[in-house]
Amino acid sequence: MNEEAQLKIDGEKGFFYIDVNGKHEAMMTFVFAGKDKIIIDHTEVNSAFNGKGFGKKMVTKAVEYAREENIKIIPLCPFAKSVFNKVPEFQDVL
Repeated sequence: MNEEAQLKIDGEKGFFYIDVNGKHEAMMTFVFAGKDKIIIDHTEVNSAFNGKGFGKKMVTKAVEYAREENIKIIPLCPFAKSVFNKVPEFQDVL
């Protein structure tokens, strides 16, 4: 079972997701705010996978993406915001 977070971009929006057995079981959506920022606006995990760390994996993937692309993240989603508040190593992308 591959539980790696993946990225899909479609124009001015996109999402990070985790597939389990070929099905999206977790998704975190975002929109671009100009060329140098993304706004994370929603995180959702199938309840069958609660507590498995899927949400944090997606936030971690977003941080990796932001660092690679030299962009900042605005976490409007309460879940994403809580992860950023708990993980000091992620502060550089805010």
